[in-house]
Amino acid sequence: MQTFRKIPVIILLSIVPFCLTACNTEPNRDAELSQSGANIPEWARNVVWYQIFPERFHNADTTNDPVAGRVGDPHGLDLGAPEGWRISPWTGDWYQRDHWEQRVGTEFYDFVYTRRYGGDLQGVIDKLDYLEDLGVTAIYFNPLFDAVSLHKYDASHYHHIDRHFGPDPEGDWAIMLEEDPNDPATWQWTSADKLFLDMLQKARDKGIRVIIDGVWNHTGRDFWAFRHIRNYGEASPYSDWYKITRFDDEFDDGFEYDGWWGYLGLPEFAEVGEDLHPGVKAHIFDVTRRWMAPDGDVSRGVDGWRLDVVEELGKDFWQDWHSLVYDINPEALTVAEIWDDAARDFVADELFGVVMNYRWTYATHAFFIHQSLSASEFVQRLGELLGDFPHRVNTAMQNLMDGHDTERLGSMIVNHEYAYKEKSKIRDIDNTYDVRAPRAEERQLQRLVALFQYTWVGAPMVFYGTEAGLWGADDPDDRKPMLWPDLDYDDELNHPYSRQRPRDTVAFDHDLHAWYRHLGSLRDRHPALRTGELEMLDTDDEAGGIVFARNDGQELVIVAINRGEQSHRLEVRPPATDDLPSHFIDRLSGQTFVVENEILSIEVPPVSGLVLTGDYSE
Repeated sequence: MQTFRKIPVIILLSIVPFCLTACNTEPNRDAELSQSGANIPEWARNVVWYQIFPERFHNADTTNDPVAGRVGDPHGLDLGAPEGWRISPWTGDWYQRDHWEQRVGTEFYDFVYTRRYGGDLQGVIDKLDYLEDLGVTAIYFNPLFDAVSLHKYDASHYHHIDRHFGPDPEGDWAIMLEEDPNDPATWQWTSADKLFLDMLQKARDKGIRVIIDGVWNHTGRDFWAFRHIRNYGEASPYSDWYKITRFDDEFDDGFEYDGWWGYLGLPEFAEVGEDLHPGVKAHIFDVTRRWMAPDGDVSRGVDGWRLDVVEELGKDFWQDWHSLVYDINPEALTVAEIWDDAARDFVADELFGVVMNYRWTYATHAFFIHQSLSASEFVQRLGELLGDFPHRVNTAMQNLMDGHDTERLGSMIVNHEYAYKEKSKIRDIDNTYDVRAPRAEERQLQRLVALFQYTWVGAPMVFYGTEAGLWGADDPDDRKPMLWPDLDYDDELNHPYSRQRPRDTVAFDHDLHAWYRHLGSLRDRHPALRTGELEMLDTDDEAGGIVFARNDGQELVIVAINRGEQSHRLEVRPPATDDLPSHFIDRLSGQTFVVENEILSIEVPPVSGLVLTGDYSE
């Protein structure tokens, strides 16, 4: 186990201010496509994101719960569930094996993907007040489209919301049977579709934007076009839509094809150069129009898209698709799933507005959690990232710590000896991952990470339940049912590999939730934290401290971070302003600090931070 550095109680930071590369410079990239920020809507610079994994957020309607075989669909793929399969109890011990699960295999991971908990769209609607109170102003939904799996990245239909997310699964399937999936003129609105549009309006009424997941690289085997090929073989008019390498009766489906990363459950669409097959492309364009402007009304549609595995499709397709998106709604935001420096290649005026900012996540994890970056190295890394794009673009970057493809933030801290994404899946690490709940001191570090996330340049994104205390390893353990304060949960006392572990209480964490709620309120009350320019004031490698300012021309906010385990004092020269206040107030504790001779002297508690704004009351 890594031990934290011991540092002196009193440390004076240098008072000579300095600025990151990005503060007053143009982007340092030389690319064929450039990003000026013209495709960044103003709303995207001012949001707090909340990522919802629909199946695990809230089950408000038990009448639409999934069943072992898909409702009413004779062609649907069942779950491979044994006799006795049932919806899993929302409040159960995550690692407790139900009777039907014990028939599947001896290991937890043999059956967990077969579980369903019944989260639905009514559950989202019922919790919009919760999100509004938390300070959320934008939702990113993992896939909502009709699909067999719990995660919905294996679409059966792009033009319909999953039948089990709406109130009438059987009726929705009957509607689907009446349509020609490749002819938009025949498309109807199912009960799930209508409920989704109703949810969009209710969210809009609360000032909450919504973007949805687009998965244009691959589908499920149950996708309507792939199913047609399975039934009619080479005679199907869709036989060239997928990467089919050979038709031959020796194969179970009558043909051989490529699956995403070799996984045949996710057949890949065919490409022509840097573009998708024209038939596939046309269908995706029709689907895009449907959800962005239902019945031609853009005011009823989604506010943008998050796009899956962006690098695996050519730029010709993405440029044409974005041309359509921005033509439909110039205020739409598109977010690319990119984990590395390829962000520089896909963020441009003609392409994506921003990315899921995993590069920021890697750096933040390395400084706060893994402690493999010093404060100065951390600041240098962040400066390089900010230097890639103009300030307007950076303020809209989706800054996340955890999500559906990572371990939970709390568990990252428990397992801090691992680098980000290193050994985060329990099944891949020889059973050494610690599954216990975070302790008080680890929650304190989570609060500090969240403080930085909400005050640094970019739009913070919270994965559902992180604010309520959910913990867990990488997929599938990051996808536990949401914690709600009105539910009583079983303790966690089991382990996926039957190892000894502490007995952990599972309950909504009111204190942690209040912290995230307060951070959301801070961003709402202080626009400089959303769109203000950044200036670094100092770093201290020994103390683990960084100090920076956000300034939007109307207000100056100074943020001081202490990653160290000892309190330390520092003296900071605030940025020059026309009206420098004589006092600053910490908006977290209420403590007041005095400016003397243009120097601000402050003390930062261990593993903590301050958010200082001027006191002009005198």
